[in-house]
Amino acid sequence: MAAPRPTVLVTGAGGRTGQIVFNKLRERSDQFAARGLVRSEESKQKIGGADDVFVADIREAGHLAPAVQGADALVILTSASPKMKPGFDPTKGGRPEFYYDHGAYPEQVDWIGQKNQIDAAKAAGVKHIVLVGSMGGTNPNHPLNSLGNGNILVWKRKSEQYLADSGVPYTIIRPGGLQDKDGGVRELIVGKDDELLQTDTKAIPRADVAEVCVQALQYEEVKFKAFDLASKPEGEGTPTKDFKALFSQVTARF
Repeated sequence: MAAPRPTVLVTGAGGRTGQIVFNKLRERSDQFAARGLVRSEESKQKIGGADDVFVADIREAGHLAPAVQGADALVILTSASPKMKPGFDPTKGGRPEFYYDHGAYPEQVDWIGQKNQIDAAKAAGVKHIVLVGSMGGTNPNHPLNSLGNGNILVWKRKSEQYLADSGVPYTIIRPGGLQDKDGGVRELIVGKDDELLQTDTKAIPRADVAEVCVQALQYEEVKFKAFDLASKPEGEGTPTKDFKALFSQVTARF
């Protein structure tokens, strides 16, 4: 008798990458029972959510139990997002200024919110957590940290460490710059310790990140592992199809 399909909860399912992951899991309904978690009724409607989409505030630990109850795996794609202050005129030079909405700073979303998800998943007996972080976390002076004084990579790194210390089997994926381009047509590259940031290959389409998330759910080799993820430009190298081989290159636990 076939093993029952694992139930996978995707948080941040209304976001640009989260939505792709959620849709990929839905499309593979023979392999997965997909659930989504979004922060508003509006996001739920946007992704065509039915009973499989939960609305919850990740900053409130008590709100997460129903969504993780009975889930086998959790894919965390929630992230604070800086907004550009209005009135920036690129013709005048200088740089735009950024801010975060009140209550939606990286400390609250990327640290408290992700810690709450990890705690709730652990309490519910979830057997695998895939966390999408970001490259750049080894450098406290990374320019992204200055956006809105949010220190976003510092807080992301803190939640990555919390997950690695949680005892729950984990996979931490740290993509480079995210692109809204077609997936499945590039050669993917894994790395560690932000070494890829010193090269010309440090960006990746969101759709490829999403595919790696889904593939990570299927291979024991990537449990208790962390890796940076980027891609070669389209047309260079061979599009990645063998994810087992890709994952076998990953050796770092953090």
